[in-house]
Amino acid sequence: MMNGAEMLFWLKKAKPEFEAEMHRSLQFWIRRMQDPVNGGFYGRIDGLNQLYPKADKSVILNTRILWTFSHIARYTSNKNYHEMALRAYDYIIKHFIDKNFGGVYWMVDYKGEPVNKRKQVYAQAFAIYALSEYYLCSKDEKSLQYAKDIFRHIEHYSFDAIKNGYMEAFTEEWEEIDDLRLSEKDANEKKTMNTHLHVMEAYTNLYRVWPDEELQRQLRNLLLVFFDKFINSRAHFQLFFDENWNRKSAEISFGHDIEGSWLLCEAAEVLDDKIFIEKARAIAIKMTDAVIKEGLDSDGALMNEADEHGITDSDKHWWPQAEALVGFMNAWEIKPEPKYVDALKNNWQFINKTLLDQENGEWYWRSNKIGTIITSEDKAGPWKCPYHNNRAMMELIRRIDHFK
Repeated sequence: MMNGAEMLFWLKKAKPEFEAEMHRSLQFWIRRMQDPVNGGFYGRIDGLNQLYPKADKSVILNTRILWTFSHIARYTSNKNYHEMALRAYDYIIKHFIDKNFGGVYWMVDYKGEPVNKRKQVYAQAFAIYALSEYYLCSKDEKSLQYAKDIFRHIEHYSFDAIKNGYMEAFTEEWEEIDDLRLSEKDANEKKTMNTHLHVMEAYTNLYRVWPDEELQRQLRNLLLVFFDKFINSRAHFQLFFDENWNRKSAEISFGHDIEGSWLLCEAAEVLDDKIFIEKARAIAIKMTDAVIKEGLDSDGALMNEADEHGITDSDKHWWPQAEALVGFMNAWEIKPEPKYVDALKNNWQFINKTLLDQENGEWYWRSNKIGTIITSEDKAGPWKCPYHNNRAMMELIRRIDHFK
């Protein structure tokens, strides 16, 4: 294991690699994903780099594109990134914002016409996250107003004022819906950790630019919900609950655990609450240690899922690796032990060796346990976006710069 000086030396030496990979990845989205005919960005490129110009366009893809280019433009002052952020913003406002009932649609077709108008709260959260970041980048007051409006819709329709927490999904008109699932692999339950995590993420970013009393109260409440409901005694997130907070799944998602470990800290820090900060940091260390002990494979990669009996999915998806980089860095900043930078270094080596498409750009979706790339899943699509990996690069760059 490295000592303290060696760890910092390695991080500073690796910083140019993170910068180069971030810009390389963003060029893929600029070069391959702009739709010059119908506006905005294409909806899909498959794992073999085949473009589908008539694929539907998801709100998750588009809001994550907006957040990514807005965030990195803000730190780099890159003109092209500002232009991509504006392109994404204009398309979202024109095609995804529901002018009649508020919030954002789930899916539009390649021409920008809505094909699924359901109001998934997860998607509303990403709209807030992206629009508030675009405001930070552009100072466009309209983008902040859109974010505030969506916040109010979430609080009015989704927040459970009696039993606490946020309900999962609604119809176009914000009425109850039978199928609440975010995706086919999810349980059809009314309250999920994943949606709460991204509502917290969104409210954290919105609070940076709008220190509203109600927003502060609800962000504090979200942290308490995580402390009280979602984190179990083994330092893992519990993922699915009914409306009465009865647990409905024993599944463990290592990617969500490590992502949540640092997002909890970020929320507490934005609130500037010393008690919350201390608690969130203690939880982050416990969750990171559990991920390292139970989820890391010998090649440095994070396996996908487990239950109380052990690993149930040993594949290595792109986004848990990206979140692991930030989670390990965050843990090292809290508690500078060599194991965290060792884990970061080994994970980055796996990413470089296995997940980066060096020839065509971007990251592959996943490999299997032995490192064979699975090309049957998208390079870009409804769920494969520039957000996890480029946010990780930017977080590492920013955090390393802190040690100058």
